[in-house]
Amino acid sequence: MNQARRRFLVGAYKLVDMALVLLSLGLATVLVVTRRTTMSLDQFLASRVKVENVVIFAGFLLVCFFIFSLCGLYESKRLSSWRSVIADSMKATTLASVCLMLVAALFAKGLVGTTFLLLFWASSSALVVVVRLGMRRVLGMIRLHGRNLRHILILGTNTRAIEFARRIESKPELGYRVVGFVDDQWQGNQEFRGAGYGVCCNFATLADFLRRNVVDEVASFLPLRSFYEHASQVAALCETHGIIMRLDSDLFNLKIARSRAEDFDGDPQIAAYGIALESVPALMKRALDVVVSSVSLVLLSPMFVVVALVIRLTSKGPVFFEQERVGLNKRRFSICKFRTMVPDAEKLLVELEHLNEATGPVFKIKNDPRLTPVGRFLRQTSLDEFPQLWNVLKGDMSLVGPRPLPVRDYEGFSEDWQRRRFSVRPGITCLWQVNGRSSIPFEKWMELDMQYLDEWSFWLDLKIMARTIPAVLKRSGAA
Repeated sequence: MNQARRRFLVGAYKLVDMALVLLSLGLATVLVVTRRTTMSLDQFLASRVKVENVVIFAGFLLVCFFIFSLCGLYESKRLSSWRSVIADSMKATTLASVCLMLVAALFAKGLVGTTFLLLFWASSSALVVVVRLGMRRVLGMIRLHGRNLRHILILGTNTRAIEFARRIESKPELGYRVVGFVDDQWQGNQEFRGAGYGVCCNFATLADFLRRNVVDEVASFLPLRSFYEHASQVAALCETHGIIMRLDSDLFNLKIARSRAEDFDGDPQIAAYGIALESVPALMKRALDVVVSSVSLVLLSPMFVVVALVIRLTSKGPVFFEQERVGLNKRRFSICKFRTMVPDAEKLLVELEHLNEATGPVFKIKNDPRLTPVGRFLRQTSLDEFPQLWNVLKGDMSLVGPRPLPVRDYEGFSEDWQRRRFSVRPGITCLWQVNGRSSIPFEKWMELDMQYLDEWSFWLDLKIMARTIPAVLKRSGAA
């Protein structure tokens, strides 16, 4: 599951959990009152529903939210066993019941009795467990149909590596697909080949393999004592690419990636993440992407029609320009922009390479002869970028993030640390866009992308979006 979907699911879980707590309180109330013959449910509610009691239970809901978070209910359970899911859920509802007992003893004496507490605990535990196991089942079925997959590369060809691959293959509901194995020739290779597996690359060619293939995670099963140098180099390589690395034990001295313990089908492992993983701000980021892109596409549709007509009437060729770009973890996607150049602009690029004014692998010419008169205006006003809102809505891009690069430019990268920019979704605007755009050198551009990754927050995105508007209006650095 990609980060945006996972964060959406976490947000939905939080809302559902609070609804389940309210439902459990309601069920406990109904069951307690119906056992009594002296008072009807209407009479009970009329006597107990007061402003102070509503405030108390609202505070209790807030406490439940923090308890559920502390118990790890909103962490990824993709790789956890069903027993772990049940245990974490029961722990959370038990602590919530204890908290309810304390709240009642301090602020609402006589309002909550022993029977009510037991009924609340039983109903909340059952509801939370059933919802989570049900959702786990639904997600598993989705993965069985080839959706929401994670591509994992395995380091080592020993027995533990083979067992790990077989475990993944035996549980397709986990949504993991083995890309291949990485190892050099050694005496155990014959046994490995006998198990029916093959090596996709060795350690010398691993860096090039990561550059050219979709890899979401790398799992290391190398013996740390004898292969520490190899494992350390691979860990640093994954860090520069922004790829998750799973280890059986002992993290290395990584400078950027954040480490955390995770459960992989019941076994404890450590994952090193190269980007921030705060779920709530990330969920807000994706929500902002969806809302702004969908609303903008509707409101700007008249402008789209006008620009399309002008392009069609002033030059031959299609209205839109589509090009393959490199996105999240090197996934390829087709970007959509208004066409600003002559139809055969891509073919003419080879003839103009010697005129390139940009540093690094990117190609920029201030007075590009391939631009049409209308296209030059669209570039200067950034109107050609607006169709990318469709890419944002689809999830290929975000409103804010490192700019998506053509495959040609990506192939020209000389440093692996630069490729960490691909560990997040590319964006329509970024720090580079509001700090000079095409006028800044490639090296500074990459530094700003790394700065964005290291300092990312939802508020940083809002600041960049706010600074983008005056930068576009001033046409500063536009090319």
